[in-house]
Amino acid sequence: MNTGARLGLFGAGLVVAFGAAFGLAGIIVPASAVSDWTKGADMDEHGSHGADVAGAGAQANASADDLKGLSLGLGGYAMSPVEAPASTGESGELAFRIDDAAGIPLTEYATAHEKELHLIVVRSDGSGFRHVHPVLDESTGTWSLPWEWADAGTYRVFADFTPAGADAPSLTLTRTVEVAGEFASVVPQPTRVAEVDGYTVSVDGALEAGAASDLTFTVTGDGQPVTALQPYLGAFGHLVALREGDLAYLHVHAAGDEPRAGATSGPEIAFAVQAPTAGRYLLYLDFQVDGAVHTAELVLDATQADGPTDPHDDSHDAGH
Repeated sequence: MNTGARLGLFGAGLVVAFGAAFGLAGIIVPASAVSDWTKGADMDEHGSHGADVAGAGAQANASADDLKGLSLGLGGYAMSPVEAPASTGESGELAFRIDDAAGIPLTEYATAHEKELHLIVVRSDGSGFRHVHPVLDESTGTWSLPWEWADAGTYRVFADFTPAGADAPSLTLTRTVEVAGEFASVVPQPTRVAEVDGYTVSVDGALEAGAASDLTFTVTGDGQPVTALQPYLGAFGHLVALREGDLAYLHVHAAGDEPRAGATSGPEIAFAVQAPTAGRYLLYLDFQVDGAVHTAELVLDATQADGPTDPHDDSHDAGH
């Protein structure tokens, strides 16, 4: 997203649309499934948001390759296989390229949210979440950073970027990585309160499928409101949301104007959220205090408006 469009979204307040699910690397999702997943939802807020939401129905009828975030290739670009340590306890490097249609590595990127590329890595069950920013070797087009896996399993690697150039599309490409080692699965349970690094993060509001929902995250420390939230990637809070099961992905920022350098805020960070379907959503909130970034992990269930109660409904959960 270019700076003007991003600031426009900040001013208007973002609508987080959890859209079509990512297919495994190189797998094309059936058009009928894509239609169900993407109906009324935008895949990526980094694009032209208003146009994308208005055209979601048309996108739903396109092939999976034409939709953001469904495969390793989109818009004439493809994500190379990811090189990474093969097992837990093995130190090494995570590396990949973004290649154009001719197989030539892309080396020029636009800056979005203060970075040229955002890398999200998460295990298929939603655990092991990491949001990092690798370094580009312009001579080879390879993005890399030191890497070690804490746990075994299948991981999804999302590359979120915009090629340099006027009107270049914002893209989210994905690959999967298998990590050997002792595996213990995690089953996410609804939770509206998370403890991280001495901070408590809670979320108020309810997700309703097919309708805009207001969510407000509140950060406290030692029982006191935290009012020293610092800007991180151009906002006071940064949210990544994944739909359980298919890991539908969106990379978003909080509503409000882009903060000035040195400004602080808190304890609340607000988002407008639109979930396309009933189901469970995994929320990862990044916030920064005293130069340190913390990630709170929360889980909410979206219920169907005026429809049957979703079996994952957390409305009677004690934390609701």
